[in-house]
Amino acid sequence: MKIAVLGAGGWGTTLAILLNENGFDVTLWEFNSEYARTIAEYRENFYYLPKIKIPQSIVITNDLEFAAQGKDLIVISTPTQFIRKSLSPLSDFDFKDAMLVSVSKGIENKTYMLVSDILSDIFKKVKTENLLCLSGPSHAEEVSRKIPTAVVCAGSDEKKTKIVQKVFSNKYFRAYRNNDLIGTEVGGALKNVIAIAAGISDGAGFGDNTKAAIMTRGVNEIMQLGLKLNAKKETFFGLSGLGDLIVTCSSVHSRNRSVGEQIGSGKKLKTILKEMKMVAEGVATTKAAYELSTSLGIDLPITHQVYNILFKDKDPYQATEQLMKRDLKEEN
Repeated sequence: MKIAVLGAGGWGTTLAILLNENGFDVTLWEFNSEYARTIAEYRENFYYLPKIKIPQSIVITNDLEFAAQGKDLIVISTPTQFIRKSLSPLSDFDFKDAMLVSVSKGIENKTYMLVSDILSDIFKKVKTENLLCLSGPSHAEEVSRKIPTAVVCAGSDEKKTKIVQKVFSNKYFRAYRNNDLIGTEVGGALKNVIAIAAGISDGAGFGDNTKAAIMTRGVNEIMQLGLKLNAKKETFFGLSGLGDLIVTCSSVHSRNRSVGEQIGSGKKLKTILKEMKMVAEGVATTKAAYELSTSLGIDLPITHQVYNILFKDKDPYQATEQLMKRDLKEEN
């Protein structure tokens, strides 16, 4: 099987190495031509995955069409907000029966599309059953060091999900499968928003009680939006829901939690984003989730307060007090 990984961030690079270790012919595409040459020459992704060597057998290129040509499986690891711009040059490309597996997590601003919807919109010729995603608690920093990790592959066709499941799995990386693509993508996208809230709590000096409440009620918010979009409830108690939420809200590797922590300690979002090398998907997703939930008439109080803190410069302590003083209600 020939595989292309489109997007050479930390996660894309990690998966390219993993798939190469699993015995596949792998091509890694990097958007920036100069940086592609740097990675290819030094066999190390200095910005996004330092100290992890990239095997010589992985082809590294800046040529998008060359990367996609003749591949059986294409992994999309470009940040959600850049997928349309980055991959639109391939809009008329004949993928034939290639499977497209998204590992990006977010909701596109303005269109409110999940990643699979964005790909369907760009690539009109791709069959629905060939659109899949891989999601779950899986920081590149740990997977690249072969720390045991479990994820889930989601898609509408069980035959295809079984293939992808097998392609990615090895002694340190285990893939499960489900048929709820929407729920799996919603879980992966919204957990980043809740992780920002958890980080704000940390930065503001609140305690374990607060973070536990944010995570628990966060699951409820993720589920509410997911169910409105026809996802399955049980998905949100699995790896792409509860599992990914736990790791993203608590890990030192979490960029979204880190953004929240800095906000909670008084730093401004513009300054934080300027200093970051990597993309914190949750920032843009917060805006999309806020606008989408508002248009659907869904009450997502944590998400809405995170939006107000990030984009309306609301004081985190005031936002927290408003959350605590809301009308009392049943838990579910």
